[in-house]
Amino acid sequence: MSEWLESAITRAQGMDDWLAPKRAHALDVLAKTPWPTRKTEAWRYTPLRSVERSTAKTIANSAINTAVLTPTQITDLSAIELVFVNGQFDSTQLSSELPAGLSVSLGRDLATSDQADALRVFAAVKPERHLFGLVNDALAQDVLVVSVAEGVHIDQPIRISSLSNQGVESHTRVLVSLAAGSRLTVIEDSASQGDSLTTAFVEYQVGSTAQLEHYRFALQIGSNVSIGGSHFNLFDHAKMHSTLVGFGSDLSRLDTDIIHAGEYADAKLNAMYLLDGKELFDLHATVEHASPNGTTEENVRGIVADRARAVFNGRIHIHRDAQKTLAELNNRNLLLSDKAEINTKPELEIYADDVKCAHGATVAQIDKQALYYLQTRGVSRSKAQVMLNFGFINELIDLMPNAALAEWVRPMIRERFLQMEVN
Repeated sequence: MSEWLESAITRAQGMDDWLAPKRAHALDVLAKTPWPTRKTEAWRYTPLRSVERSTAKTIANSAINTAVLTPTQITDLSAIELVFVNGQFDSTQLSSELPAGLSVSLGRDLATSDQADALRVFAAVKPERHLFGLVNDALAQDVLVVSVAEGVHIDQPIRISSLSNQGVESHTRVLVSLAAGSRLTVIEDSASQGDSLTTAFVEYQVGSTAQLEHYRFALQIGSNVSIGGSHFNLFDHAKMHSTLVGFGSDLSRLDTDIIHAGEYADAKLNAMYLLDGKELFDLHATVEHASPNGTTEENVRGIVADRARAVFNGRIHIHRDAQKTLAELNNRNLLLSDKAEINTKPELEIYADDVKCAHGATVAQIDKQALYYLQTRGVSRSKAQVMLNFGFINELIDLMPNAALAEWVRPMIRERFLQMEVN
């Protein structure tokens, strides 16, 4: 066990609130969980030296300085802002008037019966195999609960921002619950200043026939450590469409878990990562088809330059009763440097006999002939490189349902391409 994990366990032992049963269970599991090494499959290509040597400290009950950290403005996006600063929820940035049918509450302010319901969901959505999810279980303070009432369609997106100051360790956690027939758009993003360590987890309970549009932007770069996950539980005829965009940092690790708990659930996941320098980005996506007639479509694309490293582990598990499942997983990668690295492992585990499933992964270098062709037509090498790379990623950006978010992220990706060099 690392000194950092020992410290985390010690800090959690002094916390006593409505989450005490969850904290106690997490601490019990953590005490039995060995610190990952290169022999630990889930961390085989992702060393945790950045965590072990982190000097970031938690800040308890401090005044929130919103003048230092504020969410990035997104043109043409009018969202309901849920802002965490150094792990503390900043209620001053929450609109006093929410749409009818939408509720946002800190867990400690809920009625006892609602807290019990939240604890039951916490035990069902996020798998216990996530080491840092357990740490988040034990240390997150201001746990937020967002609920949409039955049949209510919320047109205004909800934006959950996790912001951290330099030198700060923070842990944020949100539960989003969509009742039957409801509809909601949720945007998760994060930002940090210099050295920091953040864990941020959001769990989604998507009721029967409910529809969730989801985005996660992990755009931190630099010397921070950012670890988190988005976890979804889909019931009968529920639909979700998720888009993930990731840049790298010292360590950026995201886990996405989708559980088809009900029949005819439909999940779409489009993910893209763009890495440069010595950045590391690790994406694990797991889909559990536990019920019949579910559909999953997963497209993941990555571009890795210089000495950066990317890890993708995509697993689709078809349970014995999940007959008539349609599932497809595709991971495509471009390496822009001989020293760049991608470790990809798509997996299919099937126990039902009446399903249609496919998976595949490719790792390739940029088409030198296409690059040469564009240069012979008067296009500079750097612009030609951007044109070819942008086309590779732009297909997924075009599939983003929210136009304002697509227009916001597109120039950032274009700028990212301009910084990359083809060797």
